[in-house]
Amino acid sequence: MSDGPARRAGAPEDGGTIAAASTSAASAAPRRTAEERLLGRQPGHELRRQAVDVGMRFVALAAAVIVILPLIAIVGYVLVRGLPTLTLDFLTNSSGDTESPGALNAILGSLQMVPVGLAIGGLLGILAGIYLAEFAGSRFAAGGTFLVDVLLGVPSILAGVLLYSTVVTYWTGSSAIAGALALAVIMFPIVIRATEEVMRLVPGSIREASLALGIAQWRTVVSVVMPVARAGLLTGLMLAFARGFGETAPLLFTARGSEALNVGDWRSPMAALPLFVYQYSRLPNDLYVSQAWSAAIVLLAIVLAINVIVRGRSITSRVE
Repeated sequence: MSDGPARRAGAPEDGGTIAAASTSAASAAPRRTAEERLLGRQPGHELRRQAVDVGMRFVALAAAVIVILPLIAIVGYVLVRGLPTLTLDFLTNSSGDTESPGALNAILGSLQMVPVGLAIGGLLGILAGIYLAEFAGSRFAAGGTFLVDVLLGVPSILAGVLLYSTVVTYWTGSSAIAGALALAVIMFPIVIRATEEVMRLVPGSIREASLALGIAQWRTVVSVVMPVARAGLLTGLMLAFARGFGETAPLLFTARGSEALNVGDWRSPMAALPLFVYQYSRLPNDLYVSQAWSAAIVLLAIVLAINVIVRGRSITSRVE
């Protein structure tokens, strides 16, 4: 008799235990289902995921091939058309040579005007980009960036017209210095935009650490920020160099071109590789047309070589 009340009192406890066990079993079922899903026990879902992954890889590969194919086609076509006349005489004789004309005057002309234009436009562009990124107020920086973007969209022939109506008409006449200044006008906004963007990518904590040591802001920019952004600055300069090396329209109004070999005479007309390609490709002579293609090969080779050298030095400095 005494066991009855105790058993009846324990009955609710047994029922509660059973209810709790059923509740935990019910909650464990979705958990097991989720675990099975994470463990890949649904072959249909896994197959779909793999199919989407393979499809997107194929789309990315196809896009890369579509982008690269035109470049390969251009380079291949230029090589096929220009290699037959790309001889030692072509590289060592000027176009004024009556026996075996070449493009030495154009090669040396480009190697003179483009570096001078890059020195002028690159220096001014780096200084302007640093000012917009580091020192200018927000409104002035926004206005300056807008003007630079406008300059980037201006046709290059307008730079030639500007220099023709000022420097050529009132100062030097058709000359190499006018051509170099025209190229500097074209390179200037490219370097500004690249410098501004690269300087703004440098973390602010680097500037703050330098300023916290009591170093002046200009010294921080020169000694701390610019070394960090050096690779980007060189990339911007190389973009400007490649753009200037291939420009033709500004030089038509300024340097004009010359068949004579001009080295160092900045007040006289000077040939350039883009001018050589443009002028010779229009002549009714198969030899001259083929030499225009050969000059295009030299143009591509010079730009590629300088880019490889600068990029190689930049990568080496970062590794060290």
